[in-house]
Amino acid sequence: MVVAPSGLEREQWLAARRQGIGGSDVAAVLGMTKHTSPIELYLDKVGELSNMPRSPELVEAAFWGHQHEPTIAKVFAERTGLGVVEGPGMLAHREHRWMLANVDRYVIEQGDTPSSLLEIKTRSAFQLDEWLLGVPDGPALQTHWYLAVTGYAHAHVAALLGGNRLIIHRVERDEGLVEHLVEIVGEFWQGVLDRRPPPVDGSEATAELLGHLYDVTPDRVTVVDPAEALPLLDRRRELKAREARTADELREVDNQLRALAGEAEVVQVQGAVAYTYRQNGPLVQKRFAAAHPELAAAYRHQVDALDTRRLAAERPEEYRAFRARRLIVPKESAA
Repeated sequence: MVVAPSGLEREQWLAARRQGIGGSDVAAVLGMTKHTSPIELYLDKVGELSNMPRSPELVEAAFWGHQHEPTIAKVFAERTGLGVVEGPGMLAHREHRWMLANVDRYVIEQGDTPSSLLEIKTRSAFQLDEWLLGVPDGPALQTHWYLAVTGYAHAHVAALLGGNRLIIHRVERDEGLVEHLVEIVGEFWQGVLDRRPPPVDGSEATAELLGHLYDVTPDRVTVVDPAEALPLLDRRRELKAREARTADELREVDNQLRALAGEAEVVQVQGAVAYTYRQNGPLVQKRFAAAHPELAAAYRHQVDALDTRRLAAERPEEYRAFRARRLIVPKESAA
């Protein structure tokens, strides 16, 4: 059933999306996307994420995806011989109204009635190898969510890679996967209804969220439960110590491999290339400048950068408002 018609203003559309879980939300619920964490999605659904800035890169990618969508749908129809039509808007499952779907296009394979759906993606050429093997996890989950909402037995996915390569896959409905998704995502949605947030995870998306989430009061002190904080601090010290040991051990192994290579750039073991140690890394600028000061001066140029010192001096309030928050744990004094 249609719960929001197509053509809504962005704010109206976002409000409608908060009434349930859409296909693009599923990967976030499962912790399978680097862009959005479960806790961020939860806060969005309960309406507490209005001040979170949108990534300019993601906004730009979404813009071009929307611009290319009609062309991709047209070429899909030409290459498959199938009919393609636009849908009426946002759909909801007949029984589980919180299950939402914004289907890109519907596919007519026989007669006049749509019998499957088309999911359209625009991706970087660097993802071509992955798409040649099949539909990657994120889009596959989204497609199966739409199958769960609509009841269709299969779907088509058309992805434009690098602006000049169209990959088309057919996705058959996996009933076991559908049931699993409905169960897991349903538990998440019940948490939204109960105002029970998911646990804070270790993703970069969550770290970025926590850095933007609160209006910071300078030098404010909060007192937390020792039963919560102390085990975390102990665990952090353990992990930092392990990280340092691992870094030292890894550096030792790498140095031994470098020593084995000697003057060679390619190292073989039992007739096959085991590793390379090529002189193709970044320029070591300090060594170059010391050896060739005149050349270094001739090739030096000014970098267009934000003058943060002047900004801090002249506009201290704006400077502070956009400073990143740093987590610093004091080192324990030696016994």
